[in-house]
Amino acid sequence: MIAVLGNHDFEGGKQDEIKNILGDGGIQVLDGDATEIHGVGFAGIKGFAGGFGKRALGPWGEDIIKAFVHEAVNEALKLETALARLRHRPRVALLHYSPIAATVEGEPLEIYPFLGCSRLEEPLHRYPVDVVFHGHAHRGRPEGKTAAGVPVYNVSIQLLRHTWPDRPPVRIVELPVRVSQEAEVTVAGG
Repeated sequence: MIAVLGNHDFEGGKQDEIKNILGDGGIQVLDGDATEIHGVGFAGIKGFAGGFGKRALGPWGEDIIKAFVHEAVNEALKLETALARLRHRPRVALLHYSPIAATVEGEPLEIYPFLGCSRLEEPLHRYPVDVVFHGHAHRGRPEGKTAAGVPVYNVSIQLLRHTWPDRPPVRIVELPVRVSQEAEVTVAGG
């Protein structure tokens, strides 16, 4: 099992303790890291906020605004570094925050900038991935696509339960693997 931490994991300032507990339970927490499981490469980060497209927050003005944008840029660089380590396809990106606006649609417009950042989309195109999973947008849309057409799935458990109340809160995606077999990836929301 692999995972990325989210904003709730950082709330109490005990993210390292949470990461250790998950690790002790056999869960690999990705934070700018990459791993391969059954021929599928995974790269993961928490990500960060900042907004999308032309409306993304820029690094100007007060120092606190510059620091906020710097955090978004750092997370995008961590994702790029992790993706660069993957040598084979298929590749999967795991994020907490959304890299596109389409999967946050349905949330109040005023909070879009706090649900993700288009800076996270850039590394997905530089080091092409086959699919992206993220959470965080509890009332967003279940799926969208990057500008390059890569499918992006919002796997927030609240969204999955609301969208498909008669199904388990997971998304299953089949990815072709180089040795002409199919790899099944199951992502639970949360």
